Amino acid sequence: MNIVVGIATAGRREVLSDTLMHLTRQTRLPDSILVCPSAPEDIDENRLSALAADVRVVRGSKGSSAQRNAILDHATTADLIVFFDDDFLPHHDFLAETERLFAREADIVVATGLVLADGIHGPGISVADAKAILHGDAGPAPEDQITPAFNAYGCNMAFRVAAIAVEHTRFDERLPLYGWQEDVDFCRRLASRGRIVKSQRLRGVHLGNKRGRTSGLRFGYSQVANPLYLRNKGTVGLKWALRLMGGNVAANILGSVRSQGLVDRRGRLKGNVIAVLDMLRGRLDPMRVLDL
Repeated sequence: MNIVVGIATAGRREVLSDTLMHLTRQTRLPDSILVCPSAPEDIDENRLSALAADVRVVRGSKGSSAQRNAILDHATTADLIVFFDDDFLPHHDFLAETERLFAREADIVVATGLVLADGIHGPGISVADAKAILHGDAGPAPEDQITPAFNAYGCNMAFRVAAIAVEHTRFDERLPLYGWQEDVDFCRRLASRGRIVKSQRLRGVHLGNKRGRTSGLRFGYSQVANPLYLRNKGTVGLKWALRLMGGNVAANILGSVRSQGLVDRRGRLKGNVIAVLDMLRGRLDPMRVLDL
């Protein structure tokens, strides 16, 4: 299989360089790596040219959905496309196991892996600590451990390109900037083409780097606007949307009372409130974050 790795990046120049260097140590190297930056300064061209891999820079509009779409448009040779976040370090056999999984299970269209540690829930994980976690990982049981999944986790998503090509599926660019839940939307639109699974044999560490993320205010607005947009679009059900929204709003209320350091809960709560008011006025729109 021809495997293309795609990375949409924003504001993480050094982390991206470390991630790309790490990818060159895969036991099964990608046939090419396509990187789409939000701005030219997101990439260290000198370090890029020194990599022992076919790394190409593609240009697209700013925003995770638009940048991923630019990558899809350029992945013309791919049988599989694997999207990694710019701060996700996969286990050295991640691509080899991905190829094995898709070759063996012809009805799988989307796969995601086990995140051994996720810095998104705290201050973040350093590259050195992530490598130590990967080195110390005993690995899964010898037998495959595959379970059904509703969607792939955005930091590591593998897709069968033939399934994407049927209807030229693309990430929804009406979920701008950081996107948020664009991975759910994309995966659910492929669900009719085959199975979406989580494999214990695909393993990695998500650094959860805090650079390059959207503001608390904008993210809070998206926490309400995006799930309701996807529900109205028909991608997800009302119960799913309300559960996601309710959990996030409750966390923001609690976090506003008790400070959580790096997480701007008060900014997020303010964004939640603006979104609810917009909903009551009939003007709720994910694109509104561009005006906040």
